[in-house]
Amino acid sequence: MLPAFDPLRSSAVSLDVVAVTRASAAAVRERQKTRLAALLEAAAAGSALYRRRLARAAPAATPLAEIAPTTKRELMERFDEWVTDPKLGLDALRRFTVDPRRIGQPFLGRYAVWESSGSSGEPAMFVQDARSLAVYDALEAFRRPSLRPMLQHWWDPWGLTERRAFVGATGGHFASTVSVERLRRLNPWTAATVRGFSFLQTTADLVAQLNAYAPTVIATYPTAALLLAEEAADGRLRIAPQEIWTGGEALTAAVRRFVADSFHCAVSNSYGASEFLALASECRCGALHLNSDWVILESVDAQGRAVPPGETGSKTLLTNLANHVQPLIRYELGDRITIAAQPCRCGSPLPTIEVEGRIDDALLLNDDSGHTVRLLPLALTTVLEDVAGVYDFQLVQESDHSLLLRVAANGDAGRRELHSARDALGAYLRRQGLADVELHAHCGERCSCGRSGKVQRVVGLH
Repeated sequence: MLPAFDPLRSSAVSLDVVAVTRASAAAVRERQKTRLAALLEAAAAGSALYRRRLARAAPAATPLAEIAPTTKRELMERFDEWVTDPKLGLDALRRFTVDPRRIGQPFLGRYAVWESSGSSGEPAMFVQDARSLAVYDALEAFRRPSLRPMLQHWWDPWGLTERRAFVGATGGHFASTVSVERLRRLNPWTAATVRGFSFLQTTADLVAQLNAYAPTVIATYPTAALLLAEEAADGRLRIAPQEIWTGGEALTAAVRRFVADSFHCAVSNSYGASEFLALASECRCGALHLNSDWVILESVDAQGRAVPPGETGSKTLLTNLANHVQPLIRYELGDRITIAAQPCRCGSPLPTIEVEGRIDDALLLNDDSGHTVRLLPLALTTVLEDVAGVYDFQLVQESDHSLLLRVAANGDAGRRELHSARDALGAYLRRQGLADVELHAHCGERCSCGRSGKVQRVVGLH
């Protein structure tokens, strides 16, 4: 069964996505206004939750600032009232995502489904129809910067000789993994030129697989890109990618330089979330441009009041203008952003933003031979969430051979989580050659926050 895909809608959206890059800021705002009105109408008509929240004669005319924000917890607790298709039952969706063989397959023959990583301590389920998928596909295809000069690939304009590697959590129904597998199922040629590589395996195995595949493009997270760059600098990873795409975590200038120097290629960063895959992408000037024709991000203070451009808010509210089947209207995203006061010198009509997102650390532990092993934060959180079923936690490195795990749950629930987490983490550490690492664990403990105000879930030695 082919994944959800509407070729006519996809073509129309793609043309519009390209056209906007040459339009005016006023044209972008007009598209945003029209799409917001359509979203509010659809939400009021199909979602019992939003029908009450938008209780007025003309819901499309409701000012966005007058709509109460929502949270992941609230929406998941009222899932059946939230979605606009009554066939989308939460229990059925959970049964679907338990099976890794169904990654990338359509649910009910028409929906793409993925789970959030639970970075706020609360996992969620997100459903996308052909409408929203067409938008994500177009934004990823046409707003990603060209990192190579045209002369470098003039003989292969369609990328037929490319070998793209995604390095991440490949065994779960996560947004990136589902998206990669969906594209592989849609296009037989893509299936032959795109492969996923799990960062849960040992670094030696990952390096060996990448050496054999010899990717020309790598898509991964900044901490994983740093790991690969270190392996390349030490001569173990012998590949020559032409582009590296990162996202999902903060990319510092120092890490970008090191990765670019190690592989002798350009690095491009993007900003996305399970709630909206392609929030922002970099321009030739290195600024992140928000795709504000399809998504609204509001930077607000602790009381929910808008902060002026140029200032960093306490939290961010997201409104997804593409997804009508699972409306996200003024949804608390968790990241902190700064919306630039001035337009970018690249000339794009789309606003630029700076993001304070994931702040987790890589852990550097010593194996029984005294060699240093780097553990990626997203690999560790995947083990705890996807294998152990623990979502509200903090893992702290105490020394080069000991870890402390805190879980928020208390009582019997906390003890069950600790038992499950110990088993999952212990098995993962053994696979990494770290069987002698001590794991201390406590339940019912408050987790400390990082500099962004969010709980830092993986904390290294500083």
